[in-house]
Amino acid sequence: MPTLPEPITTLTAALNKLPGIGPRSAERIALHIVQEEQGKISHLAQAILDAREKIQLCDLCGGLTEKQPCSICDHPRRDNSVICVVEQPTDILNVEKSGAYNGLYHVLGGRISPINGVGPEDLRIAELEQRTGREAVTEIILALSTDVEGDATSYYLAKQFAAKGKKVSQLAHGLPAGSGLEYADEVTLRHALEGRREM
Repeated sequence: MPTLPEPITTLTAALNKLPGIGPRSAERIALHIVQEEQGKISHLAQAILDAREKIQLCDLCGGLTEKQPCSICDHPRRDNSVICVVEQPTDILNVEKSGAYNGLYHVLGGRISPINGVGPEDLRIAELEQRTGREAVTEIILALSTDVEGDATSYYLAKQFAAKGKKVSQLAHGLPAGSGLEYADEVTLRHALEGRREM
């Protein structure tokens, strides 16, 4: 049985590490790339390098941006009295697609997970406390995963901020249990945001 040349297997292995790309898809993409015109592949490679070089995290919210602050934090019509707390920068994109939210965001950078050695001090909780202290924030919406670690993080944050007199709400059930925002569709997210409840 013939084997693929080593550069193709190396490319396949690299592509297989990307989220959502299994071994067969990685091989198909690798084979497509090596048979494509050089100019198109050079353009793709340059686009990847440019995106990685130019995109950074917003100093305020932690979202993906090309300039500081990001367009959401800098938008004059956003409601700065409400902050939606999410785990990862990509979660902001998912909530924005719902069209049901017009406030600001804060990215934690993960969730509390003692098994994996992640405590509150490893997340961007201190930055959230600073923001809520200096801005006129009246409500914090917790839009975290509905698994054990997400619930533990939500409980920790609710306890912290309720003690400081802040209203803390959580997305309503409607998101699939045990999964993150990246798997929810726009309608589910809209219902979850509209039906949020205080913790």
